Amino acid sequence: MFALLLLDIPTSFVQYWHATTPLELVAVLTGFACVWLAARESIWNFPVAIISCLLYVFVYYRARLYSDCYLQVLFIVLSLYGWYEWLYGGRNATELGVTHATRREWLLGAVFVVAFTLGFGYYLHYNTDASLPHLDSFTTAGSIVAQYLLTRKRLENWLIWILVDLIYVPVLWCKDLYPTSILYALYLGLAAYGYRQWRRELARPVAALPASVAG
Repeated sequence: MFALLLLDIPTSFVQYWHATTPLELVAVLTGFACVWLAARESIWNFPVAIISCLLYVFVYYRARLYSDCYLQVLFIVLSLYGWYEWLYGGRNATELGVTHATRREWLLGAVFVVAFTLGFGYYLHYNTDASLPHLDSFTTAGSIVAQYLLTRKRLENWLIWILVDLIYVPVLWCKDLYPTSILYALYLGLAAYGYRQWRRELARPVAALPASVAG
């Protein structure tokens, strides 16, 4: 399906470019910046993410992707939480380091994704004019889990982002959000880059403590 859509890029993209809003374009640029900063383990990804999410509240609302619209509000809260955690979430209120997700986090995450997809998807289907209510709910749930793992600096957050982005690209394209669809295609590359960078960071040997500190 996506291959067929690509054949229509020249005409569709030019038409949409004239109809797109500066709001979405700024949201795209800040969205790309925040993911690149996260892949680089920069704390500045959080304030930039807050700005991008605020803009996407309006972008998704206009596209009738209500689940993704509400998701941006939660992302703002999680970004504030992650900002604090990255600075003080480590041992003795130190900077947080990269770690693996725990079994408990995987289990709770899976249960949450299934419950949210079925429950919120049902609500959107019967109570709103939402497009693709269950698929929209699934990507929303997956994004919530991935963002939470990001706030805890869990390496596997990037794997979940890759799965979610693979779904978002054709969905957003079908909704005529071409710049945002292209942004999510770029997110795929950034997620792969982030996974590689964080895995490399995780593999680094922990520097030995000075004898006086070690006790």
